[in-house]
Amino acid sequence: MTPFVPPVRDIRFVLEELLEHGSLSLPGFEEATPKLVEAVLEEAARLAGEVWAPLNAGGDRQGCTRRDDGGVSVPDGFAEAYRAYAEGGWNGIGVAEAHGGQGLPGVVASAVQEMLHGANMALGLCPMLTAGAIEALIQHGSADQQARYLTPLVEGRWTGTMNLTEPQAGSDLSKVRTRAVPCTEEPGRYRLYGQKIFITWGEHDCAENIVHLVLARTPDAPEGNKGISLFLVPKFLVNDDGSLGARNDVVCSGLEHKLGIHGSPTCALSFGERDGAIGYLVGEQGRGLNHMFTMMNEARHKVGIEAIGVAERACQQAVAYALERIQGRRDGQECAIAEHLDVKRMLLSMRARTDALRALALSCAADMDRARHAQDAAEREAAQARVEVLIPVIKAFSTDQGVDIASLGVQVHGGMGYVEETGAAQLLRDIRITPIYEGTNGIQALDLAGRKLGRDGGAALSALVGEVEATAEALAASPDLRALGESLAAGAADLRAAMARVLEHGRDADALQAVATPFLSLTGHVLCAWQMGRAALKAEATLAAGSTDAFYTTKLAAADHALRQWLPIGRAQRAVIEAAPARLASLDPASL
Repeated sequence: MTPFVPPVRDIRFVLEELLEHGSLSLPGFEEATPKLVEAVLEEAARLAGEVWAPLNAGGDRQGCTRRDDGGVSVPDGFAEAYRAYAEGGWNGIGVAEAHGGQGLPGVVASAVQEMLHGANMALGLCPMLTAGAIEALIQHGSADQQARYLTPLVEGRWTGTMNLTEPQAGSDLSKVRTRAVPCTEEPGRYRLYGQKIFITWGEHDCAENIVHLVLARTPDAPEGNKGISLFLVPKFLVNDDGSLGARNDVVCSGLEHKLGIHGSPTCALSFGERDGAIGYLVGEQGRGLNHMFTMMNEARHKVGIEAIGVAERACQQAVAYALERIQGRRDGQECAIAEHLDVKRMLLSMRARTDALRALALSCAADMDRARHAQDAAEREAAQARVEVLIPVIKAFSTDQGVDIASLGVQVHGGMGYVEETGAAQLLRDIRITPIYEGTNGIQALDLAGRKLGRDGGAALSALVGEVEATAEALAASPDLRALGESLAAGAADLRAAMARVLEHGRDADALQAVATPFLSLTGHVLCAWQMGRAALKAEATLAAGSTDAFYTTKLAAADHALRQWLPIGRAQRAVIEAAPARLASLDPASL
């Protein structure tokens, strides 16, 4: 099985050359320097490559076990690997120093998370949900909740979960039925009763405590989304001095048996089997969904990041196998399959798309930094508008493409990819959950085409397309890159035309549903091609200055593939959007 080598050079290319370390110039990051970021990436790569990655295959084979006492045992080595992560301070890398974190930009934390997910996605899911819980408490928690829970969460001594789904309430959270009954003996406390399912790392033995953030209804709450509130429910109650008290009335009632991520305990949790699980209201009553979206948006971006991490590992494994697998002949001699042009095409496609997805996701993370830290209010507002457009694209497009990249990795391996010993099959099984996580990709598409585009008449996305067009002009001005510029300009024109068509649908929900997914796909293709166009400009300039580094030659080849081979596939979505499938609404699904 191929060792995982965290892609530090590729990440540095994005941070240093494409983004030019823009986040480091923002208020609050004065102590962070390019040298510090470089050191952080190198040390994170060591943790990911040497500690986390070797546990990936074994964790998949062993899986998790629910014990008789209701606890859950994770695979061998996972607890130690998690503790190495927590003791190294990695859990707080992107958290402000005021809250006990390292105070580095979010874009650096995102880069670190990509490496960890590439090393071991099942283990990486544990801190990913904790990061969302930290952000929710920073944004909405009371002073007492922050004082009591933030420090151990930031330090990684405790982990966090997000409890939304119930057997009857999946994407439609208005159907949540978990109850939160006020405690008459102590104002501010509630007793929760109900069941949650699909809770990632809902029970485990890696940390001292688990902090569950739970959607539930108070007794007098109205039906629908406005009746839902957010509650903090610790596994162990926390005493006034911060020590752990009694075990709370929340237990793991079962483990899901899944296609992949076997090392990640996905739990059914039961609240209130005895006297009720003690919980505390977070934020305002009746605004639970609103507060939970603080976690959701964080999680959606990071789901895209984790898919990119797994795609990177799939690339590495496919290239390594193709270079060593002798099969067939070229020029009359036996050769490795990497020499066959169709295999080269698959490998280059995997590499070009992974690079493009990484650049777009880290660009979005840099926008998140600006939205939170820029000194000028107008700049913060513009960055936030951009982030809100990009989040559904990062989540949905990265995960859809990641699944396809992992599937191509199996194809490169041939029959050896379909069996488990090479590890290619595990990557495909693991990554397949990502288009479903945190709102299915169809929901992300509806969010983009409906809420995000309609809210400002497409202004935020139009501004992005303007930057795409500027890059296309810069490419066209170079004799060697003119064809790339022409392709990118055509893609931008298609996206503008598609935007206009989608906006014409207005509030017609059926019409939007029919075109939302192809519209997101077109948007993702164009924005990723834009990033590769920017990469091509940087690579060409470096080579023209006399560099002989093959890294930049490969970047040019990847950019050429992305803009002239991959983007045309995305551009075809314009025709799909304009075709407007009229028979879809009247179709009887039973007839299928």
